[in-house]
Amino acid sequence: MSMDYQSPLRLRLDKQALLSNYRWLKEQSGSAACGATIKANGYGLGAEGVMEHLAAEGCRDFFVATWEEAQHVEPGLGDGVSLSVFHGVRPEDMEIALASRARPVLNSPAQIARWKAANGGPCDVMIDTGMNRLGLSLDGLDMGLFDGLEIDTLMSHLVSAEDDHHLNDIQLMLFNEAKKSIKANRYSLANSAGICRGTDFAFDLTRPGIALYGGTPTLDAELNIQAVVTPQAEILQRRTVRGGESVGYGAEFIADRTMETATINIGYADGFARIFSGSGAALKDGARLAVIGRVSMDLVTIDVNECPSLQEGDWVDIDYDLGYTALVSGLSQYELLTRLGHRFERYWV
Repeated sequence: MSMDYQSPLRLRLDKQALLSNYRWLKEQSGSAACGATIKANGYGLGAEGVMEHLAAEGCRDFFVATWEEAQHVEPGLGDGVSLSVFHGVRPEDMEIALASRARPVLNSPAQIARWKAANGGPCDVMIDTGMNRLGLSLDGLDMGLFDGLEIDTLMSHLVSAEDDHHLNDIQLMLFNEAKKSIKANRYSLANSAGICRGTDFAFDLTRPGIALYGGTPTLDAELNIQAVVTPQAEILQRRTVRGGESVGYGAEFIADRTMETATINIGYADGFARIFSGSGAALKDGARLAVIGRVSMDLVTIDVNECPSLQEGDWVDIDYDLGYTALVSGLSQYELLTRLGHRFERYWV
């Protein structure tokens, strides 16, 4: 007999914030279609739920990294909705890819040859304009590669769109040149930060990621993007710590007075990094409840003097403002989201 498990960890996900972020990014994309990058389990939020909400809002183009990710979300693809797989096709992927509605983003001559030999049908192609990561090099590119290839979307990826970097204009120029000689139904260059650089970067399709989920790669985004994710943890135990007693591993925190504490069910195994030891906080009814002692694998202790009524079984929010938390932790906003682990129950409000 199976019983439903209720996790002591939750991610509160704000549907209206997600949709508001998408609408703003779509508006900034001008006449281009606005897609959504939902790789890494929707940046930690849950790819299926993100896709469902954005598809209902009118999003028709989704992007994942691998064929495993494609298999997870493909059952929810509605009519007229497309899915692309950034990492192309390895030999091991071909059986899955040929049976899938998703398109591979072909990144190398070997992948193109593999796809053509299998009569693979429509695909996307990535060209490298400066990232030197995935994508066909434009240096000495053999245009014969594209003979017989049905390219839906030709794309490239910006190196440093969040900054006023000279590579932005160089990449834009190189992509425009490639557009003249490589025939495709659509052309796509801009990620979240690229969208914020203006419609010259939008082409036919934009591919926002981090900004959908509350990340703020630019000042414009900071002013318009809303937080989507709030981690929440349940209190497992209350205790009184007397002055002179220590809390947590290494006895790094010594109480200078008698204080009320609570142990909550979250730790670095859940993505709440050890760097938040002594600097992180929980939130409850307007009070900021400081993390005291070291963050351990599964547990964190907080100071609850300001909330004496908190008891075992009560829930607290985790202070997880992406911009501020990235600043104090040294972790990127991408890391902060994608580190949130499988032990969180995810729910939309």
